[in-house]
Amino acid sequence: MRTLKSYLQDHWVEGKTPGATLHDAATGQAIATASTDGLDLRAALAHAREVGGRSLRAMTYAQRGAMLKEMSRVVHENRDELIELARQNSGNTRSDAKFDVDGCSGTLAWYGGLGARLGDKTILLDGNAEKTGRGPRFVGQHVFSPRRGVAIHINAFNFPAWGLGEKGATALLAGMPILCKPATATAVVTVRIVELWVAAGVIPAGAVSLLTGSAGNLLDHVGPQDVIAFTGSGHTGQVIRSHPRVVEFNVPVNVEADSLNASVVGPDVEAGSETFQMFVGDVALDLTQKAGQKCTAVRRILVPEALAEAVREALSERLAAAPIGDPDARETRVGPLATASQKRDVELGIAKLAGTALRIYGDPAAVPAQGYYVAPQLFLDTGGAHAPFVHDHEIFGPVATVLLYSGSAEDAVAIVARGGGGLVCSVYSDDKAWGGDVVLGVAPWHGRVVWGSKKIHDQSFGPGTVLPGFVHGGPGKAGGGEELGGERGLRFYSQRTAIQGDRALLEKVLGQLSGLET
Repeated sequence: MRTLKSYLQDHWVEGKTPGATLHDAATGQAIATASTDGLDLRAALAHAREVGGRSLRAMTYAQRGAMLKEMSRVVHENRDELIELARQNSGNTRSDAKFDVDGCSGTLAWYGGLGARLGDKTILLDGNAEKTGRGPRFVGQHVFSPRRGVAIHINAFNFPAWGLGEKGATALLAGMPILCKPATATAVVTVRIVELWVAAGVIPAGAVSLLTGSAGNLLDHVGPQDVIAFTGSGHTGQVIRSHPRVVEFNVPVNVEADSLNASVVGPDVEAGSETFQMFVGDVALDLTQKAGQKCTAVRRILVPEALAEAVREALSERLAAAPIGDPDARETRVGPLATASQKRDVELGIAKLAGTALRIYGDPAAVPAQGYYVAPQLFLDTGGAHAPFVHDHEIFGPVATVLLYSGSAEDAVAIVARGGGGLVCSVYSDDKAWGGDVVLGVAPWHGRVVWGSKKIHDQSFGPGTVLPGFVHGGPGKAGGGEELGGERGLRFYSQRTAIQGDRALLEKVLGQLSGLET
C-alpha cells in the first residue's frame, strides 16, 4: 500500500505515523495512507514566503503565465495516468475523471493566456490616476501588488485536480506561492500532479507546497500577509474564520461552502421545446456527473404545476438511461460517491428528505453491494417557500427536489431566495419580461446566473460547469467568497494601495498613467 508524501521546503517528506487510510471508492479496499504527524509546518510556511515569494515576484505576469502554460502541459501530457488514478481513488467514471483533470489543465492554460495579455509588468493599475490637488502634478493612483505571504488552499474531496489548478492558477499568476492542502480521502491525484510538476522542473523553488493528510497546526502559523481559500462545509469555514491567529492578523479568508443551487422553469416553456430539453439535459447532467458531487449541482428544481408531470417523465427517462455501477464499465454513467462517510451523510439526508417529500424517481436499493454507491433520486415537495428541509440542507449526491410554484416571477424569486445564497441559479425561459425579472431578482443571491433559452439551447456548458473567466462563489450560505473571474481572481492575492505623489515620478515607477484630466 502506497504512502502519500507531502512536498514542503522543496522536498518530499512523510509523517511519523501511518495516519489516515485512503480507499478505492468502487470496492472499499484500502489503497494508500497519508500523515502529517511531526512535520514542521511553521518552517514550511516560512520557506514558501521567503523563497517562493521572492521567486514569483521576480517574474512578470507574462513569465508567470508561461509557467502556468507549462504546468498545464504537464497535466495534459499525463492525462491518462491521472484519469486512472481518479477512477481508483475517487470512483470516477472516465468521463467524470476527464472533467476534473481537464478542468485543471484548462484553467491553468486559461490563466497562462491571461498572464501573456497582462504582459511584462509586476504590478497592476486599478482604474485611472486622479488629481489630488488643484494642480496637475500631485496625483494618486490605485495599484495592485502581490501580497508577501503564502496562499493556503484547503480543497474539497470532489475535485482533487481542478481544485488544485483553479486556486493555484490565480494565486501563482498574482505572484503568491501556494500551499495546497487537498482533502485527504481523495489526495492521490493531487499528489501525483505535484510530483509531475516537480519532476518536470516547471515550478520555481518554494512556489508550490503540498500538505497531504491532516492540517495539524497549520493555521497556528499564519501571518498578516497570508491568505486562506477554503472549499468545504460552512461549519468548517466558520472554524477557519474564527481561528485565533486568523482573527489576530485579520487574515483574508475566502470560503466556498454549502449551496442549494436552483433551476427555474418559466411558465412560457412548453414540454418538448428546445428550451425544455435544455433544462432537462442540464438537470440530468448535474445529477449524474461526479455522482452529483458538485458544489454547483442543482438541488432545487422550480416547476409550474402545469409542467410537473412532463418534467417528472422527462427527467425519469433521462436518468433511467444513465446506468449506475462499476466506473470501469463503458456503459456506466454514475459511479460511486467518493468515501464511506459521504455515502453515510447522503443516505441520512435522503432519509430526512423522504420524511417531508415524495420520492418520484429512483430505487435506493438498485446499487452494487460493494463500494460507496447511491442511486440518483428525485423528490417532489408542494410546500414552495415553506417546504421543510430542502431549503436548509444540501444533500451532496445525486439527489434533487422538484418544487411547484405559481408561475409568477415574484414567487419564483422568493422560493429561490429561501436557500440563503448559492453559487449558481439557472433560469429557463424565452419570455424577456418574465425571464429578466427572475434573473435580476435572483442575482443578489448568487455568484452566477445562467439564462437558458431556445437560441442557445445547444451552446451552453451547463450551469454546473465552472469557467475561469467568470466568478465562482456566492453570498450567504454559499460562503460569501469569490474565485476566478479572470483578472478579478488575482485581487484576493494582491494588496490594493493608493499611491500619491508627483505625476512624473509615479509614471517612472508605475508606467504611463491613463485617463488623467490635466
